[in-house]
Amino acid sequence: MSIWIVAAIVAALVLYVIGIYNRLVVLRNRIENAWAQIDVQLRRRYDLIPNLVETVKGYASHERTVFERVTEARAKAIAAGSVGQQGQAENMLTQALRSLFAVAEAYPQLRANENFQKLQEELSETESKIAFSRQFYNDTVMQYDNMREAFPTNAVARLSAFGPREYFEAETGSREPVKVQF
Repeated sequence: MSIWIVAAIVAALVLYVIGIYNRLVVLRNRIENAWAQIDVQLRRRYDLIPNLVETVKGYASHERTVFERVTEARAKAIAAGSVGQQGQAENMLTQALRSLFAVAEAYPQLRANENFQKLQEELSETESKIAFSRQFYNDTVMQYDNMREAFPTNAVARLSAFGPREYFEAETGSREPVKVQF
């Protein structure tokens, strides 16, 4: 009879460890999905930027350095690899876009342009989606880290190579949203 009790305890422990492992896998996959959602929104942003630059160029062609900075920042953001690199590249791009919108403020005809207004609206909507996606990603990383670091899950996480994940953080100077309305 005692062998059955020991077997039941061992089986319960095995099932418990399997449950912990599966919860860690679910959270890891949610993180990957959340990052993919950020990537989708960033790609949409990257696709809008050339159209925006071309529209502004039509009115302010002499502002070459601003256009070059936006183009360079966009290229760096597209090429970024890790979450930290992506965060830095996005911060550079945000600063460059602020400069572009500052240039646009000096041209009333540009601000009245229907194409420019539509691009502003789309970029604003995309920025909101990016902010939401970043928050969801960071919340999911926090849940994963909390579970990974709490006892007894930390033992399963350590044995199964569930390492820490990087948060998507904004630099101190770029915490404000891109201003897209005049």
